[in-house]
Amino acid sequence: MFKKNLVLLIGGVLMLTSFTATGKNVIQIKGSDTMVNLAQAWSEKYMETNPGNFIAVTGGGSGTGLSNLISGTCDIAMSSRNIKDKEISLANQKGVEPSEVKVALDGLAVVVNPANPVARLTMDQLAGIFTGKIVNWKEVGGKDEGIVILSREVNSGTHVYFKEHVLRKGDPNSTEEFSPGALLLTSSQAIADEVAGNASTIGYYGMGYISPKQKPIAVAKDEHSEYFAPTIENVLNGKYPISRPLFFYTNGLPKDPVKKFVDFTLSKEGQDIVLATDFVPIKR
Repeated sequence: MFKKNLVLLIGGVLMLTSFTATGKNVIQIKGSDTMVNLAQAWSEKYMETNPGNFIAVTGGGSGTGLSNLISGTCDIAMSSRNIKDKEISLANQKGVEPSEVKVALDGLAVVVNPANPVARLTMDQLAGIFTGKIVNWKEVGGKDEGIVILSREVNSGTHVYFKEHVLRKGDPNSTEEFSPGALLLTSSQAIADEVAGNASTIGYYGMGYISPKQKPIAVAKDEHSEYFAPTIENVLNGKYPISRPLFFYTNGLPKDPVKKFVDFTLSKEGQDIVLATDFVPIKR
């Protein structure tokens, strides 16, 4: 109900290119692919109740969104990670003052093909798989076949978060990297499609992309801990180990019409849309 065809959304704004640069009620949102469906759902509902407002939503990754904010080519950058110090420094050099708003929460789901018998993994096992130290499914209780690693590309906030919190386990001094054999895909949907069609694959994405065509893995902090699936309840109660906030960044504190839209995303109606699109509201 909330998902609107991206082409139509963008097309509606492209027809208004003559006022994109100067129109007071045109909002450009760019960035995190994880957040695209959520931002589209918010935009669709907002435009229904605020005629005369036009919102264009495009992905490309968190880094791309922040780069566009710094260059002044979007009003809101969607990001599934915190802005980096070097990005803040570059923004400041260009007269941009990034302002952060937490708009939702997300659990990063690790997924395999439904035909794969492996149903649970520890954080150490995940780190071993994605760094290339574990190369065969039989090493973690699966079939005797090689593991095909799928990852988002390096510009993705999801890629950065997974590397920092799973591969490097939150250690700022760690230098662990994804296996050189990992296939870097351009979107969460591309990972979902590849996992659905290949029984040897393992990948990760925001849990809003989970469908019956993939099987989410239950994850434990270590071999002595309980395993938890990536569900809304387990993200809210902090039991699922791979969870993160999702952000909007604006240049300075948002002003209308951007402020009005951001306020809508944080309202009860906006947070109900978070839940309806399989993300996690920032409040119960």
